Amino acid sequence: MSSTKVQAVRPQDEYLHPDARILVFAKAPRAGAVKTRLIPALGAEGAAALHRLLTTHTVATLSRSRLAPLTLCVTPDVDDDFLRALARRAGMALEAQEDGDLGRRMAAALRHAQVESTRVLLVGTDCPNLDEAYLDAALEALESGADVVLGPAEDGGYVLVGLSRPVDGRLFEDIDWGTERVLVQTRARVQALGWSWRELPSRWDVDRPEDLARLWA
Repeated sequence: MSSTKVQAVRPQDEYLHPDARILVFAKAPRAGAVKTRLIPALGAEGAAALHRLLTTHTVATLSRSRLAPLTLCVTPDVDDDFLRALARRAGMALEAQEDGDLGRRMAAALRHAQVESTRVLLVGTDCPNLDEAYLDAALEALESGADVVLGPAEDGGYVLVGLSRPVDGRLFEDIDWGTERVLVQTRARVQALGWSWRELPSRWDVDRPEDLARLWA
């Protein structure tokens, strides 16, 4: 995994969970390649603009929270000007995601982060109501002994996943990403591995045209 490290904006001991890590998965905001299910409603450029807005909001929320050190994990590479500037302003590390499907990329990013910490959260940028209290509850669940923490999404996926034990790639294998079966299938993987898990209250994210009305409200 290639990476560009950006200097932290605060000392390690100023974080509430200094031994944890939070990873933000983000795509470069290229028209036609992001928020594709929203293109019929917004157009390709409009969908890309919304993606930039949601990504900026997520990073700003995390940066203000002082919960844990942050890494922006990006695709397809670290050379996108928007993502580089965003990471620089937030004092985040910037790393490229590995190749492969979403599950393979998530497993690789978690494994890489676990070199520095056994407690790692991974979040996307599609959930505008992902706040400090919610993320703190996820980290507390891991610190209290849960192997896995999940933040369910109302559409059947999840808005965050966290681990307190070494990642096992089987957790993310054969998942129907982008469908309403993601959470159910992930629960089944956790059970098959014999791991303990906690689930937080569900949240809504912005993936479909019907989500836009709630976002604007």
